[in-house]
Amino acid sequence: MNSQGPFGPGSLSFAPPAGMTLDVIAAPTPAPLPDFPAALASALRHPLGAPPLRDLAWPGAQVCLVFTDATRTCPDDVLAPALLAELHAAGAPDAHITLLCATGLHRASTLAEKTAKLGADIVARYRIVDHDAQQDVVSLGQSEHGIPLTVNRLAAAADLLLATGVVEPHQYAGFSGGSKTVAVGVAGEPTIAYTHGPAMLDQAGVRLGNLHDNPFQAAVREAGRRAGLRFVLNVALTDDGQPWAVAAGAPDAVHDHLGAQAQRASGVTVTTPYDVIIAGVGFPKDQNFYQASRAATYVALTARPALAPGGVIILPAPCPEGIGQGTGEQRFAEIMRAGADRPAHLLNELRARGFPPGAQRAYILAQVLERHPVVVVGALCPEEIAACHLTAFATIETALVWAQTHLGRPLRVALVPHTLTTVLTVG
Repeated sequence: MNSQGPFGPGSLSFAPPAGMTLDVIAAPTPAPLPDFPAALASALRHPLGAPPLRDLAWPGAQVCLVFTDATRTCPDDVLAPALLAELHAAGAPDAHITLLCATGLHRASTLAEKTAKLGADIVARYRIVDHDAQQDVVSLGQSEHGIPLTVNRLAAAADLLLATGVVEPHQYAGFSGGSKTVAVGVAGEPTIAYTHGPAMLDQAGVRLGNLHDNPFQAAVREAGRRAGLRFVLNVALTDDGQPWAVAAGAPDAVHDHLGAQAQRASGVTVTTPYDVIIAGVGFPKDQNFYQASRAATYVALTARPALAPGGVIILPAPCPEGIGQGTGEQRFAEIMRAGADRPAHLLNELRARGFPPGAQRAYILAQVLERHPVVVVGALCPEEIAACHLTAFATIETALVWAQTHLGRPLRVALVPHTLTTVLTVG
């Protein structure tokens, strides 16, 4: 449609310059569950591929419950209490239960983030530990494909290992959830390095939204089995964070069940590619550029991208944490500053010498930059964005004017408010 007034929802509202054709694209996400507590209770009573949790646990068991970190929109404040109630019904005492935050290579969570994630009562009552991928990990040997498998020592030592998770589109795993909270979230650096290295990421099946013959997903599942992950509680969420599906039980069975539903719910096909895609990110991924850059890769690196060759990606994200504060984020920033102005050269260099975990985001983003300009809008750290060789503007309107000048033609523009839960293709 053509519009001269404000266009787009909420914080993505803007007044487009004249002469642009604009569409809003949203995935066909199902309606929220009308009674989430009842659906959650039913999922725990009738788990997939496993006995009920209260039958798996016993009073003397040492239990490790792995939960998602602050970069994931996952209702752990509801999921964790539900799992803890099942453990208590089996007689497991508080002193035998450790909650482990799946930080991967991100920074440790703050007390405020733990409280927001789990609730003040749980934070006060239980032992809560942040994973450190560079310390306190043990080796599980190698996978059948030679991947070094490592996991947090507390997870490995547990008699009963559990995890929460959210099933949503993922650049490498196809869809997150299942074993991934453990297999990557509390893995050691050798596992993260291999699964996020070029030998893995360059494989054809490793892509957004793909659940069939995906080597990354296969590695995740094997790592979960080797770690002893017995039971997961996963949800799928609407764009505003409301659960529309929930499942509990064996990790692979839960992921198969919710992944198939999420695949149908996230897919959008358009008939003609766009000149510009405004890729909405949203909280919490918009808190640093490392996480926000996912939206650019979700737009450009699908099996059949809906962005025309040379088309522009506009990425609105405030990035109050700058590029990011964790080990992986800083590695990403270092590589972007050193070579993102020459993406083709950077890709060849990274393929030749490899890169440490965390830097894979630079490798993937360089693939985007080789094909498309990426413009960041509204960042509170424009100098850090510029240092990474990307263009930064204050407003979407300014970015659109730049894109029109850059491309030299009237623009066909798409606004995708929830890029990270949308698999957009042309066909």
